[in-house]
Amino acid sequence: MIKNLLNNRPARVFTFIAAFFVANALIAECIGGKIFSLEKVFGFEPVNFTLFGESNLSFSLTCGVLLWPIEFIMTDIVNEYYGPKAVRRISYIAVGLISYAFAMFYLAINTTPPDWWLTSGEKNHISNMQDAFSGVFGQGMWIIIGSLMAFLVSQIIDVTIFHKIKKITGEKWIWLRATGSTLISQLVDSFIVLFIAFKLGNDWSWQKVMAICLMNYTYKFTMAVVLTPLVYLIEKQIEKYVGRETAVKMKKAAMGQETDDGFMNIPTAG
Repeated sequence: MIKNLLNNRPARVFTFIAAFFVANALIAECIGGKIFSLEKVFGFEPVNFTLFGESNLSFSLTCGVLLWPIEFIMTDIVNEYYGPKAVRRISYIAVGLISYAFAMFYLAINTTPPDWWLTSGEKNHISNMQDAFSGVFGQGMWIIIGSLMAFLVSQIIDVTIFHKIKKITGEKWIWLRATGSTLISQLVDSFIVLFIAFKLGNDWSWQKVMAICLMNYTYKFTMAVVLTPLVYLIEKQIEKYVGRETAVKMKKAAMGQETDDGFMNIPTAG
């Protein structure tokens, strides 16, 4: 059975994408605590404009946004070749493993370190290693909850919109279903994470939540459009790897031909 699975090229592709999907989501959550200035990355001064009455706004973004656009591209690829149940399955696995990772971070933070370790980073200008470790891995509970909820809801929305568009357009206009589903799901993602983490968790005003939401979404909107050609490139490589006939069968199966256990009938390919 294992040999047959390993010799099945569509199954190999799914295994790789699923592993990359989960790893990418976990990394995005781990690096999300750092904020960077998008303008300064490109050598410009912060734009500092006003929106909804909130002044001094600029593109100060969490580093997690560097990886989330890739996550939604992977979602579209899985949707295209393996169907919505496969997307939901790997999304649930990702949320479960991210939750497990944060539980382990919390456990590690609250273990008692030896005294010598606390000052072991002084040569690198780190006065207290416990504070540094806690600062990196100890994200606030509201942020964790908001991020996970936003990820899960936006994935479900992305899957639903993607397939509704595909039922209308068929195999044509990949850019429309890939970009369209991402644009809508990312707007929901941006709002949910800010609402839970900062409106509920830190009592931000609605004006501030909406202003920063639109700032984040502007970046995500732009990246969704810019990265659209990557969907075509990945699809071309998959078709080349599994063969055109098999790729066509996979896409047809993804549109509805699923087994009772919820996993798509992957056509055998050598």
